[in-house]
Amino acid sequence: MTGSEAGVDDGGGDGADDPAAGAAAQPTRPIPALRGAFTFLTRVPVPGADPADWHAFRRSPWTFPAVGAVVGAVAGLAFLAPSPWTAAAAYLLALYLLTGVTHADGLADLGDAIAAHDPDRRLAVLKDADLGVGGALALAVTLLATTLGALALATGLAGGGTRDWTAAFRIALAAEVGAKAGMAVLACLATPAHEGLGSAVVGGVGPRSLLPVALVSVPVLLAAPPGALPALAAALLAAPVVAVLLLVRVRPWLGGASGDVLGAANELGRAVALHAGVVAWTIT
Repeated sequence: MTGSEAGVDDGGGDGADDPAAGAAAQPTRPIPALRGAFTFLTRVPVPGADPADWHAFRRSPWTFPAVGAVVGAVAGLAFLAPSPWTAAAAYLLALYLLTGVTHADGLADLGDAIAAHDPDRRLAVLKDADLGVGGALALAVTLLATTLGALALATGLAGGGTRDWTAAFRIALAAEVGAKAGMAVLACLATPAHEGLGSAVVGGVGPRSLLPVALVSVPVLLAAPPGALPALAAALLAAPVVAVLLLVRVRPWLGGASGDVLGAANELGRAVALHAGVVAWTIT
């Protein structure tokens, strides 16, 4: 996670021995929480950042989809490009310039861990920096799926062959909000797989925190272009479903969710969300 680049504490656990974590029972101010979320989830420089922002972010999973809305809006502007191929390429470039490659690295690590034949070695594989066949395959397939989803939006395949940049923009926006909401679902429902940066985010809040996550995510459906509401809903909901399925799959292996699982949920969720939006837009 990019939060490691911001110097946040990755000591893991629930922060019970951290004085800043003792404020968990106090109301969290939204601005510090958002600053912490942008520091953790993106590579965007955050003016006025403070170490306390990290702890505010940990208690505020609603900031995940809020950051997703900004990232999705900026990346979605790529669909204004006159060439669909350029639009798809610019969309991918914007995504990884804004968010970095740490989430993709988490997907690669998880792919290697899943490919390990010995269940007892999976945690060790997660911490191994070397890229194996499982990680390379997971990255390649997911990036290909994301590229094809973006290209389908850019060419207008989902709209019957007529390019509609507004609908493409809105589906890409909903997909990114959904991908970040999926990460928030893990933060609210999962238990830490091991000590580390991910354990400082996962398990710090409970299922009740999903309500603010939903309230921040739902506005992406408002003022939908004609006929696009089912596509927006499909793109928004697909990634949280992917996150839940991923958690069910890895919990027996890892004992919970780690930072790598969070990153994988983001990458896989975005890819599936784009295609869910494309399919729903095509049908409607």
